[in-house]
Amino acid sequence: MGKAGRDWGQIYSIYGVDDWQTPIFLLFNAIFFSILSVIFLVYFEPICYFFHHFLPGPSSARFAAGFTGSVTALSAVCLFYAAGNIFYSSVSLHWEMAQRMVNAVGDWSSVKHALDLGCGRGILLNAVALQLKKSGSSGRVVGLHPTPTCSLSTLRTAGIEGVQEYVTCRSGDPRKLPFSDNYFDVVASAAFVHTVGKEFGQKTAVAAAERMRVLGEVVRVLKPGGVGVVWDLVHAPEYVKRLQELKMEDIRVSERVTAFMVNSHVIVFNKPSQHFVGPNEVRLDWRLNNLC
Repeated sequence: MGKAGRDWGQIYSIYGVDDWQTPIFLLFNAIFFSILSVIFLVYFEPICYFFHHFLPGPSSARFAAGFTGSVTALSAVCLFYAAGNIFYSSVSLHWEMAQRMVNAVGDWSSVKHALDLGCGRGILLNAVALQLKKSGSSGRVVGLHPTPTCSLSTLRTAGIEGVQEYVTCRSGDPRKLPFSDNYFDVVASAAFVHTVGKEFGQKTAVAAAERMRVLGEVVRVLKPGGVGVVWDLVHAPEYVKRLQELKMEDIRVSERVTAFMVNSHVIVFNKPSQHFVGPNEVRLDWRLNNLC
C-alpha cells in the first residue's frame, strides 16, 4: 500500500474525488456540445438554409454555419480536456506530487514532528506518514484543515493506508496556526495556500496579504534547520519573493506542472539554523503581524 507506483483505481477507491461537481458539470457540457457538433455535421445543409434567413447570401450562410459548428466542436474538445485534467489533478496527480514533496526531504528518520497544512482527504498527510513508517521514525504528522468535518474522512483514509498511529488531525486557522514557534521539523502543503483569502478575490491585495500571512506562519512554526515544501497553484513567484524577504535558504522551484487547468510549482526551502542579522543578535520577525 505504501508504494508510489499505484494504479488509478486503487488511488481513487481510497481517496475519492473531493469536488466531483466540477468535472461532472464540465463533462455534461462537453457531451452537450458534442451532440450539437454531430447535429451540425449531419444536418449541415438544413442549418445553412436556416442561417440563410438571417444573412444576405448563401456563401455567408454556409460560412456562419461552418464557423458555428467548428466552434461547437472545439468547445466540446476543450471541455472534455478540462474535465479530464481536473479529475486527474484531484487525486492521481495529487498523489504523484505528494511523492515528489516527500522525496524533497532528505532524511525522514530524524523527523519527529511534521505538519500537513490543508490536509484535505489526507493524500499528502498519508504519504508523509508512510514515509515516517518506512524510515523507522518515531515521528508523527499533524494534518490541519480549516473545516472540522474533514477530520473523520482523513482519519478513515489513514486507517486504510495503515498509518493511523502516525497521524493526528485537527482544525484551525491557517493564518494563525495553533502551534508554538519552531515546533515542526517539516511543514508541507499541497494545493491549499492559494485558497486562503479567495473570498476577497484571488487577484486582490487583501487575498495576497492573507496568503503571505499563511506563508509567514509556516516559517514561524518551522524549526531552525527545518524544511518547508509547498505545492501550490498560480502564485509561486510571490511565495518565492516572500521567502527571500524572510531570509529562507536554499529556495528551489520545480518545473511547471499543469494542475486544475493552471500552472503549479513545488517550492522547497530551508529555515536557517540561526536567525541573526548584522553584528548584533536580532531575531527576525516570522509572524507577519504588520501585514494589512
